[in-house]
Amino acid sequence: MSEIVCDLDKNTNEAVLLIHWTGGRHTEVRVARVKTGRYPGDMAPTAVDALRKLAGRWPDRELAVSLNRMRCKTGDGETWTTVRVREMRERLGLPDYDPASSDGQMISLAKAADHFGICVGSAKSLVLKGILPATQAIKGSQWLVPVEALSSETVRIAVQRAIERRPKNYIDYQY
Repeated sequence: MSEIVCDLDKNTNEAVLLIHWTGGRHTEVRVARVKTGRYPGDMAPTAVDALRKLAGRWPDRELAVSLNRMRCKTGDGETWTTVRVREMRERLGLPDYDPASSDGQMISLAKAADHFGICVGSAKSLVLKGILPATQAIKGSQWLVPVEALSSETVRIAVQRAIERRPKNYIDYQY
């Protein structure tokens, strides 16, 4: 293989790869592009199923964010708000979030990132690499991190490496 030329076909939403082989031949390969940040339509749970699994674990605001991220719609095709989640949760007889009832064994990924002093994106990267253990009740919902994982030596080393990769003028970027 001599080189690969990549072009984007916006009409078909594909990446077109043209492979130039050493012997002079060419091969065209088309790869479908996936839109980032989208929940696959065929995997989207119904709002009722999602609420039944998530209610009581998160405040209504977080539930609304998760339902919208999973592309769940209300009965009339609207997006989810805190009020709509509360009304649906009450209609289904699902429990409200009670922070006192949590056993303190799990925290959100955002709180874990804050604990380490890194951004949520870096923390999620550690989760996806399998370094920071975390679970989701349903795909697209909030990540839960075990508190004992915060003191793991492997996790602390990976967090330190993430901090070391920051640019030297990192503080200037914050403002």
